Amino acid sequence: MALRGVWCVLLTCLFYTSSADKDFFTSIGQMTDLLYTEKDLVTSLKDYIRAEESKLEQVKKWAQKLDVLSATAIQDPEGFLGHPVNAFKLMKRLNTEWGELESLVLKDVSDGFISNLTIQRQYFPNDDDQTGAAKALMRLQDTYRLDTQTISTGELPGTNTDVTMSPMTVEDCFELGKIAYSDADYYHTELWMEQALKQLDGGEESTVDMVTILDYLSYSIYQQGELERALDYTKRLLKLDSAHQRANGNLKYFEYQLAKQKKVEVEEGLKEKEKREREKREASDKKGRPADYLPERRKYEQLCRGEGIKMTPRRQSRMFCRYSDNNRHPLYVLGPVKQEDEWDRPRIIRYHDVLSNSEIEKVKELAKPRLRRATVHDPQTGKLTTAHYRVSKSAWLTAYEDPVVDKINQRIEDITGLNVKTAEELQVANYGVGGQYEPHFDFGRKDEPDAFKELGTGNRIATWLIYMSDVPSGGATVFTDVGAAVWPKKGSAVFWYNLFASGEGDYSTRHAACPVLVGNKWVSNKWIHERGQEFRRRCTLDESD
Repeated sequence: MALRGVWCVLLTCLFYTSSADKDFFTSIGQMTDLLYTEKDLVTSLKDYIRAEESKLEQVKKWAQKLDVLSATAIQDPEGFLGHPVNAFKLMKRLNTEWGELESLVLKDVSDGFISNLTIQRQYFPNDDDQTGAAKALMRLQDTYRLDTQTISTGELPGTNTDVTMSPMTVEDCFELGKIAYSDADYYHTELWMEQALKQLDGGEESTVDMVTILDYLSYSIYQQGELERALDYTKRLLKLDSAHQRANGNLKYFEYQLAKQKKVEVEEGLKEKEKREREKREASDKKGRPADYLPERRKYEQLCRGEGIKMTPRRQSRMFCRYSDNNRHPLYVLGPVKQEDEWDRPRIIRYHDVLSNSEIEKVKELAKPRLRRATVHDPQTGKLTTAHYRVSKSAWLTAYEDPVVDKINQRIEDITGLNVKTAEELQVANYGVGGQYEPHFDFGRKDEPDAFKELGTGNRIATWLIYMSDVPSGGATVFTDVGAAVWPKKGSAVFWYNLFASGEGDYSTRHAACPVLVGNKWVSNKWIHERGQEFRRRCTLDESD
């Protein structure tokens, strides 16, 4: 018991820091802790099973011994009990040993497991995490145009064949459909209920019955205006459960609405029918788009899929790779940095091999205990708040807390030639399930005059973004206004100016972090401000210069 108590205390200490901030689904890095939590639980469960098996083995041996003894004794009861030792042992067994057996059977060996489970449960993901992860899957489904079968089997683009993946069950698909239904998202409800039904029809065993799935499916299809299909599924449901009250009501209603629709079509004639069909097709094309539809969402998602604008050969011919010493900077004369042009307008430059693996691991080690759900600036309230369009966790690292951070800051200054003393601290971000950051600007616009007022360092003049991991699939940084896409490459950094030399904002720098389809995306960034750059990047009078 003493050891168990120590073990419990250790567990509490171990998971305190990793669970200080929930929203597990927003950071793959922190979700890894949950795997170790589950592994410990499985070990504890196995200990419990062994204890139960040991107890049952003792009971089994006792039963076998008495079975043989009883079989012999009842052949000649008087002769058996005529022996005084047998008589004594019978008294002893019934008075003492059966009582001991009763105590053994009643003994609860689950205490250790239940205790450990209770301690760890407080650090488990909650309903918000499960809902967040489910919505992330649907976001990936839309962004990368994946069908439910592909997601259910786990055969995603970029998946490592060495990674074990258990396919989604009927229950999993049904749960996704229910979560979509609770948001009145009937498009995804239909898709996932259909997948659940398909797997049931394929012979998969499930605790979810077909009637329930058909009930959700018919209603979600009806809500999208497809009466005939809704009616077909309702009829199928009633074949399985003819007394289903809601389905019987729906059947009458759907049949009435269809008859009414056909009557109107006959009266209105061919032209009206064609118009109605066209409206149906247009409505069908819009299915699945979220309620907070972005004007550039289609373009954003195309870029995320690698369907971006291709440069003309003439423009491409002006893009170069070079070794840069930043105007003969003493540190880079003998060892220049590798510089690659990613885009021309706005000019986006990638610097290769700017961080070593050991530096990356150190930054991640410093950041991981402090990762918190990333926030955005709310222009209405002026406060920082979480948002569904930014799914990641971030931490801020100061130069004085570790030499590696100080070295990185100095390296940014040496390569860019800009003063980083007025820059914001190094921000480290880890993206979660389907982690993304939808299109946004890094600089404060004219309608946000107080965006960085409290810093007293002016607007964000430039952005330095370091990729600290490779991403097998998804996770690109895309610039929606110009059609550029920059793909993560571990150890490299991309740099661009958010402001023209005149101080005006460059609206072509509107960018986004695409959802991570497969992998674990780590980045760090430095937002460099205007103050301190007066003699490093001189102002001009031309607004767009």
